[in-house]
Amino acid sequence: MSGTYLGMPAFPAAAASATRDARLRANLRHATHTIRAKRASAVAELADWAELRAAGAAIKDRTLRHLDHYLEQLEAAVTAAGGQVHWAADAAEANRIVTALVRATGERDVVKVKSMATQEIGLNDALAEAGITAYETDLAELIVQLGEDLPSHILVPAIHRNRAEIRDIFAARMARWGRPAPDGLTDVPADLAEAARLHLREKFLRAKVAVSGANFMVAETGTLVVVESEGNGRMCLTLPDTLISVVGIEKVVPTWRDLEVFLQLLPRSSTAERMNPYTSMWTGTTGSKTADGPRAFHLVLLDNGRTDALADTVGRQALRCIRCSACLNVCPVYERAGGHAYGSAYPGPIGAILTPQLRGTQSEVDASLPFASSLCGACYEVCPVAIDIPEILVHLRERVVEGGPVSVRGTRAVVKPAKGHAAERAAMRAAGWALDHPAVLRAGQRLAARTRRLHPRRLPGPGRAWSDTRELPAVPAESFRDWWQRTRGDSAGGGEASAPQRHSGGEADAEEKPK
Repeated sequence: MSGTYLGMPAFPAAAASATRDARLRANLRHATHTIRAKRASAVAELADWAELRAAGAAIKDRTLRHLDHYLEQLEAAVTAAGGQVHWAADAAEANRIVTALVRATGERDVVKVKSMATQEIGLNDALAEAGITAYETDLAELIVQLGEDLPSHILVPAIHRNRAEIRDIFAARMARWGRPAPDGLTDVPADLAEAARLHLREKFLRAKVAVSGANFMVAETGTLVVVESEGNGRMCLTLPDTLISVVGIEKVVPTWRDLEVFLQLLPRSSTAERMNPYTSMWTGTTGSKTADGPRAFHLVLLDNGRTDALADTVGRQALRCIRCSACLNVCPVYERAGGHAYGSAYPGPIGAILTPQLRGTQSEVDASLPFASSLCGACYEVCPVAIDIPEILVHLRERVVEGGPVSVRGTRAVVKPAKGHAAERAAMRAAGWALDHPAVLRAGQRLAARTRRLHPRRLPGPGRAWSDTRELPAVPAESFRDWWQRTRGDSAGGGEASAPQRHSGGEADAEEKPK
């Protein structure tokens, strides 16, 4: 994806550090609990939410099955409307295209609309290396940029900062990027917003080039859609002469009727609003110097691992994602560890399944991400397009531990198992063999029962990390098989081979079982 997060430790080490930060945990707890409570209320207003959710998933799946067709239709429509389409196979190619387009205008400054795709490819750093300054205009992204920080949430990139920290950042850093913060700035939200508004207004009025992403692209007309809550996007999309949009290829939808479904799903799942305050749509270029909108429009369609994810019949569900961040707000792991621990532009549960598919699982940090979950399933329950995140996490864990066939840049390849899982593989093979041999399993159970007083409360060696925060369950004095044989074996008429008789309620007709 990009070098932005290179050098970050694997998730367990990063999370261990983050969970010791009391201020970070307090900020995350307050923000995520507030957002998810508002979202639940907004979703409850719609009696047909389940049907909308199913429709969103079906539209995405149909589009992904015919992605080549819809992308070609989109390209033709954008071109017919006066735009120019560029295809980028990876982050490096996308950065080269955007840099060349900005240089061609002769400008050295660009304003940006909040964009996950440009964070993914590390565009700001690439532009800086070419002597071009990118100014973030989303309030949270501005906070992150001024603080020389990294985003930690899809919807609220500065969720890890509180008001006092934001005030200090504005007071110390705004002057380096343009208009300084007002004297005596307080941490009152209205005062902070006004400081940002004054700082950014000068950027909007001077900018000749803007860079955006897009939430959706409508194939039938070549229309791009950005939804946001602050109005900065509208300014960036209408005032500059040149607009460059970097968008993942999975963001295409076939028709306006399909778009209508997502314009209901996204605002309620992300900001808990019935509709977004600003929904900006543009098709190609404006034909007049006095009309709103760009006179030159470039669409950079980004692959960067997406076709490889599409080739995975289980993992391709992740490409349904509409970046609402609902899964982050309910995830107990994200709430405690924060977004930086994931080492990616995409934090939380969706990042744990998307990043390893886009970047592969060969690095230590990427191999650790599928394990950054308790598999509680809360993420699946709130996902507005029904991505079965737990299923994909288990699927990717298998890939990390066992290796196997994958697609790399459109070519089938076989990845080796990640390092550090040899003991796990050996243990699982031994367990599988024992479960296939009942006599061995029974002997092992009896041995464990007879030696239970000698068992440690903590695992040694590699297992220590697991038992540092858990107690090993006590081994019962008698296994269920032995208990059944002793109490019901003869009366059941089949000894060990007979199964417990069940009533209609599904409970075994047996006396109290051993604890």
